[in-house]
Amino acid sequence: MKFQCAQVLHIGPYSTEPESLAKMKELMEEKNLIEKALHHEIYLSDPRRVPEEKMKTILRQPVKKEHKKVEKCNMRTSLKN
Repeated sequence: MKFQCAQVLHIGPYSTEPESLAKMKELMEEKNLIEKALHHEIYLSDPRRVPEEKMKTILRQPVKKEHKKVEKCNMRTSLKN
């Protein structure tokens, strides 16, 4: 199954992942993307062997294009004003 996603490489402890997720959300908003499903975490480091500050995790968010509602314009009313 193919899908579009936004992703970021988070470096640091798991407890600071929300900061990286917030940055990814900002980027998604700039690109008019919205969440399609829950995000995934791909752990690249073994927490038993790697110091917490050097842990690497890929945060991946499935996304879709946001379709903004377009208000219908009543031409008769618009032309009278």
